[in-house]
Amino acid sequence: MSTGKQLAGLLLLTTALTFPGAAIAQGSVGAPNTGAEGSAPTDPNADENLVDQVQGVDNEPVEDTYEEPDISIPGGGGDIIVTGRRIRDVTRSSTQVISVLTNEQIARTGEGDIAGALGRVTGLSVQGNGFVYVRGLGDRYSLALLNGLPLPSPQPLSRVVPLDIFPTNIVASSLVQKTYSANFPGEFGGGVINLTTRAVPEESFVKISAGISGDTETTGGDGLAYYGSELDFLGFDDGTRDVPPALQAFLDSGARMSDLGVDQQAIAKDLINPQLVVMQKIPNLPPNWSASITAGTAFDVGDGRLGVIATASVSNKWRNRFVTQQTAANVDLDLDTDFRNVLTDNRILVNALLGFGLEIGEHKFRWTNLYIRDTLKQSSLSVGEDFQDDRSKQIQDTAWYERQLLDTQFVGEMEFGDFDVDLRAGYAQTQREAPYEYQFEYVRTNNPNDPTGDLFLNVLDRQRGNASVTFSELKEDLYYGGIDFSYPLTDWLRATVGYAYTDTSRYSERRQFFFDASTDFEDGVGSLMPLYLLGDAIIEYYDIGLIETTQADPAFQADLEIHAGYGQVRIEPGSGITVDLGVRYEDAKQSVDPVEVFAVPINSASSTQIANDYFLPAGTLTVEFGDGFQARLSGSKTIARPQFRELIFQTYYDPDTNRQFNGNPLLQDSELINGEARIEYYWGSGQKFSLAGFYKDIDNPIEAYSSFSDNERITSFANAPKATLYGAEVDLQYNYDLYDWGGWFDTKRLVVVANYTYTKSEIKVGDGDTTFVFPGGERPATDFFIDGVPLTGQSDHIVNLQLGVEDLDRLQQFTVLLSYASKRVTSRGTSGLPDIIENPGLRLDFVAREEVNFMGQPIELKFEARNITGRDHFEYQSNGTTRIEINSYDVGTSFSASASIEF
Repeated sequence: MSTGKQLAGLLLLTTALTFPGAAIAQGSVGAPNTGAEGSAPTDPNADENLVDQVQGVDNEPVEDTYEEPDISIPGGGGDIIVTGRRIRDVTRSSTQVISVLTNEQIARTGEGDIAGALGRVTGLSVQGNGFVYVRGLGDRYSLALLNGLPLPSPQPLSRVVPLDIFPTNIVASSLVQKTYSANFPGEFGGGVINLTTRAVPEESFVKISAGISGDTETTGGDGLAYYGSELDFLGFDDGTRDVPPALQAFLDSGARMSDLGVDQQAIAKDLINPQLVVMQKIPNLPPNWSASITAGTAFDVGDGRLGVIATASVSNKWRNRFVTQQTAANVDLDLDTDFRNVLTDNRILVNALLGFGLEIGEHKFRWTNLYIRDTLKQSSLSVGEDFQDDRSKQIQDTAWYERQLLDTQFVGEMEFGDFDVDLRAGYAQTQREAPYEYQFEYVRTNNPNDPTGDLFLNVLDRQRGNASVTFSELKEDLYYGGIDFSYPLTDWLRATVGYAYTDTSRYSERRQFFFDASTDFEDGVGSLMPLYLLGDAIIEYYDIGLIETTQADPAFQADLEIHAGYGQVRIEPGSGITVDLGVRYEDAKQSVDPVEVFAVPINSASSTQIANDYFLPAGTLTVEFGDGFQARLSGSKTIARPQFRELIFQTYYDPDTNRQFNGNPLLQDSELINGEARIEYYWGSGQKFSLAGFYKDIDNPIEAYSSFSDNERITSFANAPKATLYGAEVDLQYNYDLYDWGGWFDTKRLVVVANYTYTKSEIKVGDGDTTFVFPGGERPATDFFIDGVPLTGQSDHIVNLQLGVEDLDRLQQFTVLLSYASKRVTSRGTSGLPDIIENPGLRLDFVAREEVNFMGQPIELKFEARNITGRDHFEYQSNGTTRIEINSYDVGTSFSASASIEF
């Protein structure tokens, strides 16, 4: 390796500890020559750069996990020396407890998004909309970074970005760090997940991929859909869903719907669009499809070298869900409501990445630009019984949800002798828009004396039927920057100091309008389909007006500003002993305020102001015993802040969980004390075993609980007094060459990747403990929490197993993947009702990858079978004798095939 390359590697290495994003992974680590996706065109120093990202500020070579012995062969002119190639394992050389998911490992799982791939990592599980839980702690306790820099979230209910929006074709590797170090933000409960985008290549290449897929519950079967616009299949709207002129004029005026002079009928007529309310049964739903292209090049520019990489992809997927939704009337779980809901989702994901890299002498500069657009077009029809009112109901919903992420980030890594300076800055914006969320509810009274008989009627009085339309939008801007200085004080001590700044600003608005009929509205008219029910003539004749239900709390503004300073030292007091010590000071101001959108203000939702500062110490001791053994001991203090949406008392409906949420302005920060002990053993090439125990003590954990309002289930949030979490992890990676079997197996090896995580958590609540809810203020904590129950989202047991056979000389892999997660609580029950439980169970997948030659050009083929056993989704309440289904549906088995060619 050239001197320039060595110095570049050292520069990245010193950057890594000071801030994880200053060094960007360049490809897979220690991967066999299997032709993994992206392996051919990546930087030849890929392994070194990823090592540099995580190992710290050591200028010494990284410890080898395996080195073949030097062999001296006597020869006529002297000895011939044959030296084995060194392969480095970054999980061993790091000063912290980490797991690395390389490009090759991601490809072996076959997952289409990074959330699915991370679900195979020890102690990680994926729940909801791509949120990754680390060691059973919810998404609020996980930190997601892109190239080491923070990301805003497009989700109304979370400040953490969902990782299912990141397709694997833009991610080179993923690093999960489970022990805290002071260079990371203080919101570090379970761990940090750092995604690194594909790097600038050394050689020019172009790669094109395409694939199709389907599942047994959806493809070729009947589904629901509405027309929308001509560009829906690409995830974009052609203007059909723009706010109509009459409504826009009303919103701009600052008036209320009940004000004199507001022409409610004109607005109502504008709100019914045939292309958006006419829902139809669609026979033979099409297969899913995807396509992508990636290209890169590099060339000399003066005394430096400039590289460029670009990628773009689009996917279009359909999914049917036939959901059972029930609610309980009492602690005996007698049914209050019982519904069957058919939902058809059409999800379109578009993304693009453009990256530039410049090397000038010993300095490196990178500029990365990322665009992701995730669109969900949803149609739903629900039929069921309301036993409390003895009514049957039929509910039609149509919706369109756009999530979008724009991110541009710059990193400069400069080396002046032994003195390193690292700069980073960036801006990211997420947006979520949901225009025209329609709901039409038709009601049949089941009263034998009712003259309407068996008709489902929409009387538009919100007592017997209703119709509504909702417009919502969210925009979050994130500015960040920082600087680090690093210098070796002695040959056994290196010090780093740094400063980081983040400024997050979120605006969210939701406006819901109910159509309101006069008392003389005729029952027969109420049975019309939505398009005719609210046609212009009927609106005029029956003087149908509008009621805005969100008038009290239509919008909010949320801000979080953090200033952080930190210092770290890496000490090597003796051979095989490393101590990583640091402390972070973090000062944060968080606010959530209702936004007054009306010209005449009124009292609305409560404001929240949280201003706290913390000293967050962290330390890790690593001791190497030789022969591949080492041990680690780690301790730290971290925090978890409430999410923005959890702090505003404003109702929000989540279409994925079919649940309504209300915030609590009285929430406070949670504080965590973390400890971990681990032993590790490394042998051979890429083979390792580890056993760890961990413990967390949490003050004021934020938990979700469920209650009822107007016969609707509402989920809200409160601080439990205390909680503890402890557990153990076992991780094994093992390879076994099969050449002794001969024949086809001559170039094959068996790959075994297995991990198991046991986690136990308990909420601590006793007599005299209180919590704060809104409205209501201080309340006994025992009204909301039960002593000894687990934290929400925590499974006691998580198992992952990969059994594969792969060729060492070419790309040929066959992998069976098994995953299991035990039951976990998704929301607390209140008023004596049991908790809501999700039971993920066992899932079995199969992935095959092979490279074939077609007309002299190598083509990679991939086949996948997912959920082979047909495990369904179960979310329910049970008191031991009776069980009701909250959100349960069949999942089915999916199949996919894809091909990619690289020039």
